[in-house]
Amino acid sequence: MPKRKTTFSCGADVTSSVIGGKWKLQILYKLMTKTIRFNEFRRLIPEITQRMLTLQLRELEEDGIVHREVYAQIPPKVEYCLTELGETLIPLIEVMCTWGYENEETIAENRKNIAKEPI
Repeated sequence: MPKRKTTFSCGADVTSSVIGGKWKLQILYKLMTKTIRFNEFRRLIPEITQRMLTLQLRELEEDGIVHREVYAQIPPKVEYCLTELGETLIPLIEVMCTWGYENEETIAENRKNIAKEPI
């Protein structure tokens, strides 16, 4: 696995490094209210591949945002939940969701208008 950056230019750089990417915010949003098993993530976010889900969860775990609990049973059971540090992201995610809901139509319209412009 490639080495992840450990030096940052500002606080926003740290934050985007932790939650950035296509899937991490969706994973964290789902974990805001409950503990989730690996296969449940596959149902909740059907577009994500198993490999990408594993990678994103591993990175969140390495950053101390998500806790992974493995139960010694057959078949194996693995659950994920937010850590105390991860829970500090909840207000940020809530604000991002609010902004998204409030501006979704404007953003969609802007993107349609750009798509109509000749190249």
